[in-house]
Amino acid sequence: MIRDWVSPHRIGLLLVALGVVIWAAVSMRWDWIPRYAGLGFEGIWRTLWLLALSLLIGGALAVPLGLAQAAGPAFLALPARWFCTVIRGTPLLLQLWLIYFGLGSLFPQFPSIRQSELWPYLRQAWPYALLALSLSYAGYEGEVMRGAFKSVPQGQLEAGRAFGLSRFAVLRRIWLPQALARALPTLGGEAILQLKATPLVATITVIEIYAVASRVRQDTFIIYEPLLLLALIYMAIAGVIALGFRWLERRFTRGLG
Repeated sequence: MIRDWVSPHRIGLLLVALGVVIWAAVSMRWDWIPRYAGLGFEGIWRTLWLLALSLLIGGALAVPLGLAQAAGPAFLALPARWFCTVIRGTPLLLQLWLIYFGLGSLFPQFPSIRQSELWPYLRQAWPYALLALSLSYAGYEGEVMRGAFKSVPQGQLEAGRAFGLSRFAVLRRIWLPQALARALPTLGGEAILQLKATPLVATITVIEIYAVASRVRQDTFIIYEPLLLLALIYMAIAGVIALGFRWLERRFTRGLG
């Protein structure tokens, strides 16, 4: 972890960021920050939990999607392949609008839904944003996991079965761990791309950190300062994600020997 932070390119980036911070502090307007600090922290929190939940849900869906394509029967492999093809072939913004304006306008037509305990949540925009982000991540990572499952040597799976392990035990103890170890570098990059996709939820009235910066610009007509601060926040979150996946890669590599 320490070696990651003291690598030359990270030191260079930190120096550049420090220079930008010093220049911005002395030459730009920042008097608007106290007024919008509360809304800003709320936006950061909403961005973080939307990102975390979509990664968890999408990652949980990606494993069976990849496994179905790599080794499943046709009645499972074909729907999984179609799903990944549709998700990867259409813009996330289009998927988000179809889910929000489609399901969001369909649910109110059913009295049973409007009278249920879920209605206070279904009236809000964030469940549709979370669903769209999760399905998008699942579609991309399902294809990544398909390649990862196929990259595990068949000889290791056959050796596990020769030792008397059940098919589920082979999957749990041999196939899935090695597939995840091979996929983690790509999954880390996709997680950062997922972070960069979260501003799209502002188009359906979800107030996350990008929406807060837009509100500051609309209220104060200050353009560059909110965008610079927004860029620093995204860079900090992306850096934490990258370091977290590096740590996971080392743990998986050490665990697999």
